[in-house]
Amino acid sequence: MAAAAMRAAAMSLAAPGIRLSAVVRSLRAAVRSVCTQPVSVNERIENKRQAALLGGGQRRIDAQHKRGKLTARERISLLLDPGSFVESDMFVEHRCADFGMAADKNKFPGDSVVTGRGRINGRLVYVFSQDFTVFGGSLSGAHAQKICKIMDQAMTVGAPVIGLNDSGGARIQEGVESLAGYADIFLRNVTASGVIPQISLIMGPCAGGAVYSPALTDFTFMVKDTSYLFITGPDVVKSVTNEDVTQEELGGARTHTTMSGVAHRAFENDVDALCNLREFFNYLPLSSQDPAPVRECHDPSDRLVPELDTIVPLESTKAYNMVDIIHSVVDEREFFEIMPSYAKNIIVGFARMNGRTVGIVGNQPKVASGCLDINSSVKGARFVRFCDAFNIPLITFVDVPGFLPGTAQEYGGIIRHGAKLLYAFAEATVPKVTVITRKAYGGAYDVMSSKHLCGDTNYAWPTAEIAVMGAKGAVEIIFKGHENVEAAQAEYIEKFANPFPAAVRVLRVSSLVWAELGGSSAGGPGISHAAVSSGGLTGASPRWPHSHGWCWLSGFVDDIIQPSSTRARICCDLDVLASKKVQRPWRKHANIPL
Repeated sequence: MAAAAMRAAAMSLAAPGIRLSAVVRSLRAAVRSVCTQPVSVNERIENKRQAALLGGGQRRIDAQHKRGKLTARERISLLLDPGSFVESDMFVEHRCADFGMAADKNKFPGDSVVTGRGRINGRLVYVFSQDFTVFGGSLSGAHAQKICKIMDQAMTVGAPVIGLNDSGGARIQEGVESLAGYADIFLRNVTASGVIPQISLIMGPCAGGAVYSPALTDFTFMVKDTSYLFITGPDVVKSVTNEDVTQEELGGARTHTTMSGVAHRAFENDVDALCNLREFFNYLPLSSQDPAPVRECHDPSDRLVPELDTIVPLESTKAYNMVDIIHSVVDEREFFEIMPSYAKNIIVGFARMNGRTVGIVGNQPKVASGCLDINSSVKGARFVRFCDAFNIPLITFVDVPGFLPGTAQEYGGIIRHGAKLLYAFAEATVPKVTVITRKAYGGAYDVMSSKHLCGDTNYAWPTAEIAVMGAKGAVEIIFKGHENVEAAQAEYIEKFANPFPAAVRVLRVSSLVWAELGGSSAGGPGISHAAVSSGGLTGASPRWPHSHGWCWLSGFVDDIIQPSSTRARICCDLDVLASKKVQRPWRKHANIPL
């Protein structure tokens, strides 16, 4: 009896120990489970990351290199500052389950595009780079969503977007979802237009609907021999029109930079293109809310340029190179020309004046005597509107004998296309400085950022000729049947083949315009309405209300300057105009003659 009681007592004392041992064993198992689980997850993350970095696999990477092309990630590494790239959505995969696409072998982390943000020379930029090693870079729904995401972020923070295009087009297996993805991107291209700079670099094929995204961006660059842009490929063209044409002839870099005007420049290879893109990026503001970039300048703003005093030939029919004038005037002779191989009779591009980014527009007397035609008008208008959208001052060098005559131009719509350039200059509210180097004839004089289109400062060189037309044509009309034609021509040249008539003229204000601007019957302090209407103002030039986007009442040119002083005068004017503010009447949008 006593023994049984002792055993029971011993058992009651041992029970808590047994339970404690069981609890300890359970805790140890749980700890082991918790400790081993993260290792497994980390391994999976690392494996996925390595798979994403490898893209379509080493074999396809080697094939890409064999074509003379870099991979999507190599391009980003070369474009952005070292170590600055922050990738987004690396683990995203496509969602298509049809046609065997659900198999693991057809799933690639990141799908066929690499997206993220980084910096170029310390300045923020968002970038996407299509990966041709994954399904030929074709666009899936997930691919499109990744691009849309970074475009939305770029607009939110105010930073440019650069797209590196290398894609076979829509992913056929996904059907309409792929097409919807393109439309989503197009919508964001349009929404971002004029808000942030958008740049496309075509580094491979870009066909079908895919071409419209680069077409909607501000600048499109191509790589020679490896990039193509076309709506339909050579096979479709052959079947529909029976034309035999190669990819290069149909949509290569040479075609689009010299004939169609779709691309703005072409570069030798991927490395050359990306290095030039880094240089180009430095000229652009990050968004429409930012001023034109300014960097430290070691080229004196008051530097005289003596060679300009003799650069314009004495014979008015002899050509000279306007690019030489541009190089002489801008900082350190650095000029990034846009579309240098297309519509060569007009020059457009970016430079710096006293460290500040400026847009340059100039007629080229070496090509078609500098006449404006359809292509040059469209080229110039597009560039002027970009500069105006992003607060980049405009400097215009004028030597234009008029619009190019001929049935081809008239049938092609030179009236409508020429109006685009006129509209662009008139609409622009950024600082506008114009220099007339020689001829400024007819309607083309008005179009090229004249004082009448609210040019802020308009200069003429002593060689300037501002008139309705050249002396010979004018004399044939005015003095038809005159006995001494040579004397009449000399009289006309004496009167108009110099800058003085424009310098002494005063802009006229109609009574209707003056009333709309809120002017009184007296026309303002010290100005009579009659004097304004008759153009008989003298003395100091009064000002039109600039809040309505109009101009100063002044001479058609503000001064006749020595060519050597051009740089100093422009730099001084840009400093003064840096605080220019213009308010226009509200409207939903204008209706440019497209």
